[in-house]
Amino acid sequence: MRVWDIPVEKLCRNHLLGEHRELHAMWIVITQNKKGYSKHPETIRWVGKLKALYLRHNEQVIEMKNRGYNHQSPLDVKKATGKSKQDTYLDLPTKQIQILKQKGCNCKV
Repeated sequence: MRVWDIPVEKLCRNHLLGEHRELHAMWIVITQNKKGYSKHPETIRWVGKLKALYLRHNEQVIEMKNRGYNHQSPLDVKKATGKSKQDTYLDLPTKQIQILKQKGCNCKV
């Protein structure tokens, strides 16, 4: 489970779409107080930052549309509360770039 902290334009297809799925899963866990993945470090770092998560989703949607994908899973803006900037990292963005480079995918890092 991962929401990257690098620009969505740099993500390959698999990482962009995977992040989108995982973002939706975290959104549900946090906004509906679901237990699944509620203790996962990636989920925990977004608690109190749903506005930032909502904004990341908007970035994903723009990038998905730029690539010709059909997006049909909007988030409820009324639930986008808390901080608008993510300032907690499991790995710093520089480390995330290294991780993506090691995957050998088509990410532009």
